[in-house]
Amino acid sequence: MATMAGVPRATAGNDDRFFVISAFAMAAVVVAGFSLQAAMGRSSFNAPPLLHAHAIVFMGWVGIYVSQTVLASRGNRALHRRLGWVAAGWIVAMLVLGCLVTLAMVRRGQVPFFFVPLQFLVFDPLTLFTFAGLSAAAIVKRRQTQWHRRLHFCGMSMLLGPAFGRLLPVPLLAPFAFEATFVATLLFPVAGIIADLRRTGRVHPAWGWGVGTMVATLLAVEALTYGPLGPPLYASLTAGTPGAAVPALEFPPPPMGPQVTGRP
Repeated sequence: MATMAGVPRATAGNDDRFFVISAFAMAAVVVAGFSLQAAMGRSSFNAPPLLHAHAIVFMGWVGIYVSQTVLASRGNRALHRRLGWVAAGWIVAMLVLGCLVTLAMVRRGQVPFFFVPLQFLVFDPLTLFTFAGLSAAAIVKRRQTQWHRRLHFCGMSMLLGPAFGRLLPVPLLAPFAFEATFVATLLFPVAGIIADLRRTGRVHPAWGWGVGTMVATLLAVEALTYGPLGPPLYASLTAGTPGAAVPALEFPPPPMGPQVTGRP
């Protein structure tokens, strides 16, 4: 993040404080969500290597985001920039692994029972590409601190859906489990908007672009899931696999035993 020019030191410090606290709060949501999953016996280390690689890379991003936010708040621009280019490459790995894991689960017919299979196939990749797009925009705006940090913030918020999904009673929220977790991801950007209003009396335009992009993703997911393009896409990607026998637009039955994420 570039330094802020023409902004009083007190204002900049307050701004830094919000983003640092929020970064740690986001990390806490992720840790809490996946720790609860393990504690409840709904997670297993007996999972395919692909899932382990996915978990390592995505948890690594949480560490990168927190580190970058702290480095920026302390004015360590040199290290922040070097780590930033590592982060840019890291995003590519996240896109590849995230899409591969989603496709593997759909093809195995192992979509969680509170999601429509086609919706799951659509929302996971679209969420990732929205995250990547917001992050790319933040990189382009890296010399404009207020844009840079807010766009990255919205991108990170997009990734919180799986963590919130493990904290919320999503089986009870069906048929709107995805929509409910999506609304939860908006909590952090809304907090940012409120923080701007309290600190400066106005909302930075980056929030409009960030939140608008997030909401557009929700609308795109619904359009692809329930529009004419979704079913043929599902059929082509699951052809010849167990997932082809699972109706694209019907909720799978709950498992007979406990549901375990990442089962082989």
